[in-house]
Amino acid sequence: MKNTLLSFLTLLLCASCKQSQKKELLQGKVEKEQIAIVSKVPGKIISLLVKEGDLVQKGDTLAILDIPEVDAKKSQAEGAVFSAKAQYNMAVKGATDNQIKQLEAKLMALKEQYQFAQKSIKRLNNMLKDSLIPQQTYDETFAKYQGALAQYNAVQAELDDAKKGARKEQQEMALGQQERAYGALQEVETANKERYVIAPQDMSIETITLNLGELALPGYTLFNGFIKNSTYFRFTIAESKLNQIKKGQEVVVTIPYNKQSIKGKITTIKQLSAYGNIATAYPDYEMQESLFEIKITPIQVQDTKDLISKTSATLSL
Repeated sequence: MKNTLLSFLTLLLCASCKQSQKKELLQGKVEKEQIAIVSKVPGKIISLLVKEGDLVQKGDTLAILDIPEVDAKKSQAEGAVFSAKAQYNMAVKGATDNQIKQLEAKLMALKEQYQFAQKSIKRLNNMLKDSLIPQQTYDETFAKYQGALAQYNAVQAELDDAKKGARKEQQEMALGQQERAYGALQEVETANKERYVIAPQDMSIETITLNLGELALPGYTLFNGFIKNSTYFRFTIAESKLNQIKKGQEVVVTIPYNKQSIKGKITTIKQLSAYGNIATAYPDYEMQESLFEIKITPIQVQDTKDLISKTSATLSL
């Protein structure tokens, strides 16, 4: 009888110890950093180059969009660039070769008239001193001389402007129009590149939201996936147990479905809001206590490469 009672007390003590140990076992989840790939310009999907479950690398093409509007705008932008470039070249170069030849011929003719008027005024000046001609005749010839000189100077200035090109302000205005046209062309070329949906980093494709022929609108999520080597473990702990952990502490996380133990380090301890997602299935805490989230990152990333996201994990305190 005495031995039976002793055995019963021993079993009760062991059961109590196991129950106490069970309460110290936290249940959490295996998590991975998610990534969503969206479209920037509207277009129909004409090619899907990946399927769900594929592993892709940074820079891989995931899909190709059909954007017919871009081709039309590109033609318009190229025409604007061609026109603006011609306007700028004309402003810099100035008159054509034939126009310059015409001005040079006109200048030579006016130069002859000017030199003839200059010689005439010199002869009349000597004759006027000897009173051989009246003052009226000299004044008329002098007026013709002044007119010939003015015309010669005007054509000379016109020829100089033709050789130098347009004024500086006009050249700068033409250059601004050219740069504006180039900017419009670059904008169209950038939009043309967006027809190719590119993977921003190494990742796994989990879901594809659209099929071939469907329209992808700007900002619409086309692909959802997980970033490669971004696995971590998330647990929920009550305020009363915070004294058992600290940031930077190394712990061992157990994965029940494959019986794997993984060493990790506590990297984040933050309070959960009232509407926060609780990782532990049946948290043992008082109602007035605050809840905190623990993020544990694996020390060896390769140990987590085969883990499935959202599966359970346990942590013994």
